[in-house]
Amino acid sequence: MLRRLLALVLLAAAATASGARPVLLRTATDDASAAVSSGAAQSDALFCDSWMLSVETGNAGPWISVPTRCLDSVHSYMEGDRYASDSDVVALDSIAFAAQALATAQEGNAKPAWVFDIDETLLCNEPYYAANLSRLQNFNETSFDEWVDEAKAPALSSSLKLYNELLDLGFHIILLTGRSEFQRNATEVNLKFAGYRSWEKLILRQTSDIGKPAVQYKSERRAAMEAEGFKILGNSGDQWSDLLGSPMATRSFKLPNPMYFIS
Repeated sequence: MLRRLLALVLLAAAATASGARPVLLRTATDDASAAVSSGAAQSDALFCDSWMLSVETGNAGPWISVPTRCLDSVHSYMEGDRYASDSDVVALDSIAFAAQALATAQEGNAKPAWVFDIDETLLCNEPYYAANLSRLQNFNETSFDEWVDEAKAPALSSSLKLYNELLDLGFHIILLTGRSEFQRNATEVNLKFAGYRSWEKLILRQTSDIGKPAVQYKSERRAAMEAEGFKILGNSGDQWSDLLGSPMATRSFKLPNPMYFIS
């Protein structure tokens, strides 16, 4: 063993003396460390894919923050092709249902309506979270409100296309958001900046809604819509709390969101 190590040292020294680039020798320890690192990365990627599936199906239940080992995976998902593709499929399913449902709804006197959530449904706040991945684990209401005030969140392109197609079909578009009334102006500016137009109503939380769970707040608002003569055929949101509760839309469409959970 000693002779082998000596021969390797002399070989490297000879290469250096001759002006050639020194040979960097890998040891069995290096190979083992690389294998462990690669295995850990693969294990994290597999776990995070499964964790995101559990989130989307609701199996994860209430969760507080993205697991530390999944921060990079979530960031890559949101910025990559998969998030866009998943959202596109939701939009395609939505419009396929809408065209068929509208014909049935028009047989009565009810006004056919489609309800949209705003954050991570019409507007994408990923640029805010990408600026500091720790925000995925430690939500800061003050800094998020400052981001909302900037009114620069881009449209989720698949939702903008769906929105315009629904308008063309004759749907009444109602926006139902968990944002507070004091953010109305910034929200309207941002929606127009992102390309949205001609909504029927923009409903935000009033003082009396503060502290209500999202399911209760949004259910109450949907009930009020029906009392006004709207028939809610479709409802799009990134949280199950956007969609559940009574009354529900004829069909609800869940968009992906592995960044945060709202009960």
